[in-house]
Amino acid sequence: MDIGIRTTDEGVACVPHEKWIQYGLGKPWTSLREPFGPGVRVLFVASKMFALFSVLRGRPYVNLKTDPEEGHLLRMQYPNRIVQGYHMNKQHWITVFLDGGVPEEEIRNLMDASYGLVLGKLSRKARERLAQTGTAETAENGRTDGDSSG
Repeated sequence: MDIGIRTTDEGVACVPHEKWIQYGLGKPWTSLREPFGPGVRVLFVASKMFALFSVLRGRPYVNLKTDPEEGHLLRMQYPNRIVQGYHMNKQHWITVFLDGGVPEEEIRNLMDASYGLVLGKLSRKARERLAQTGTAETAENGRTDGDSSG
């Protein structure tokens, strides 16, 4: 099965995670960043990440926040396709391999749940800023670009 894995000129594996990144960016107040360097793309809601995209041993994956009990059940349901979060808190994050073993509807539901969990953990003040301004950047730091107060 061709899953679209390519190799750059430097020999580094890269994967078109675009479908899932675009899905995540369709949610309110999200942004895409590369805080860990090139090749590790992260979706944030305000200042908190909810999806991290990369490649492990040639397999594309996304790390998602999850309820610990749900994560355990998912790992049992999809062995070797959903595992404990790679380089994350093993109790609250899962790694979902995007190489065809997990149905797209399940991945969509897991992304929705991760976004919801992270959004729900934002402070009341940050959520109010999001609702008022509609931008993640303002919610993070409490000011807009060009505002020197604060």
